Parts: sequence; structure tokens; C-alpha cells
Amino acid sequence: MSTFKNNTFFLKIFSLLSVIRGYNILVLIAAQYLAAIFIFSDAKSVKPVVFDWHLLYLVIATVCVVASGYIINNFYDKKADIINRPIKTGLDSYVKQETKLTLYFTLNFIGFFFGWLVSWRAALFFSVYIFGIWFYSHKLKRYPLIGLITATVLTILPFFVIFVHYKNFSKVIFIHAIFLFLVIMIRELMKDLENIKGAIANNYNTFPVKYGERNTKKLIILLMVLTLVPIGVLFNYPAIEYMKYYFYLAAITLIFVGFYTWKSTKNNQYRLAHNILKVLLLIGVFSLLFIDKSLIVDKVVEVLD
Repeated sequence: MSTFKNNTFFLKIFSLLSVIRGYNILVLIAAQYLAAIFIFSDAKSVKPVVFDWHLLYLVIATVCVVASGYIINNFYDKKADIINRPIKTGLDSYVKQETKLTLYFTLNFIGFFFGWLVSWRAALFFSVYIFGIWFYSHKLKRYPLIGLITATVLTILPFFVIFVHYKNFSKVIFIHAIFLFLVIMIRELMKDLENIKGAIANNYNTFPVKYGERNTKKLIILLMVLTLVPIGVLFNYPAIEYMKYYFYLAAITLIFVGFYTWKSTKNNQYRLAHNILKVLLLIGVFSLLFIDKSLIVDKVVEVLD
């Protein structure tokens, strides 16, 4: 009997982690801290960033709000996910809808509270962010262009709050943000292609449903060509150091994914292309460590001293 209870408990834990996409949350935490240390902060040491309590509060607030966003998205997409992700939907069902909604409101309150600890502006930002995620899940995702742009903006906003916190308005950051924006938009379109059956069954007017798979592929190719512009500009900044190899990889990967997507017709092919883009973004997070070799050495040595 106790073994059954333990198994049920662990299933619920895994179910909850699946709903809030625990893996994505961990990547988000790493991405925010690495971006703060190696891009946004002007500090010559890691220590002031790691022990910046306001940064910690912003990361906690972001994590709570993003996790709650996954919950509300899971709530509205339940019917579509039964078609698109039957295994994940089965795992997610171990947690009751009432529990999910309670956790949704709790996480949003915690996110707002930690934002308030930083400033009323941060609290306002997270309030708007919470509303934006809900409005996207409830309404906007059903409209092809608005839904696509909104999903991309909501994904990149966690980095915007760190960017504003450090007030580092350098040109290279904006160019990097443009690159990130374009890749995330491509990933969203790829996800829409992957989930087209569920979207049609649930009357979601996503870009592929509205304009067709061929036109969606044309837009993906166009966006991939556009990503080469910020990549080319970033090569002119010596500070990116060894991260230039990531941008070489990104350019080659995007060209490959573009050709592969153009010839793809099946759901599992779109899923593979989507997963390749997710891995590319993940590599991009950890390649921040190689932006400036001397900067990294100085900061790490400072900590050891």
C-alpha cells in the first residue's frame, strides 16, 4: 500500500514538472544568470552579480510567472494536446485541474511579490507580463500573425527585465536580441507546423492553418535568411571572441533546417526540426561563457581571490 502511495506521489511530482516544463525553467535560470554576468552587467567580478539580491528576486519572479504561464497554457490547450502530445497529456493528467489552477494563482502572486521587492515598476512589469501570458493563451494564440509575434515577445521578455535592471543599452545587445527574436519566431512557426492537426481539430487559426504549410515554410526560409544579417554584424564585434563559433554553427544549422523543413511533410519531421532549433538555443545560452576570454578569466580570478 505504501509503495503504491509512493509511486502515485512521484507520478504527481513528475506530472507537475511536466506541466510547468521544469527543464525549460532550469534553462531559463541559467540563461538569465549567464546573460547578467557576461552581457548585461558592467561589474568586473562575478560576485556582485551572484550576490545581487534584486537580480535574484527578478529571476524568482520570472520563474514563477513563466511556470504559471505553462500551467494556463496547459489548461487552455488540453484538447489540442491530446492530439499533438498524447503521452505528455497522459502524464499531465495525474495532477487535477483544480490543483493546477490553484498553483497558477499562487505562482503569479509570488512572482508579483518578488517583483514588488525590487520596485513598483518591476511589480507593474510582472503584472502586465502575467496578463499578457493569460491573454495570449486565452485569445491571441488563435490569430496567426498576432499570436506568432506575441508568443515570440513573451519568450524574450524574461531577458528584457534583466537588461533593464542593469541599464546596459549597448548596440551589440540589441543586435543579439534581434537574432534571438528571429530564431524564436522560426521555432514558434515550426511548433505550429508540428501541432497543425490539433490546431485544426480545435479551431485554432494558427499561421499554417490560415495560410497553409507551403506559405509557412516560405516565411520560415525568409526569417532564416534575415538571421544571417545580425550574425554578420556580430562578427564585427571582437568581444564575442569564441562565441563566433556558435554563430557559425547557428548559420549552418539554420540553413540545414531551412532545406530540411522545405522538404518535410510529416509531423515527426517538423518535430525533429523544432527540436534542433531548441538545442541550438540551448547551446546559445551556454556559449555566453565564451563571449570574451579575458573577461571570463578576470571575473573568475576575482571570485577566487
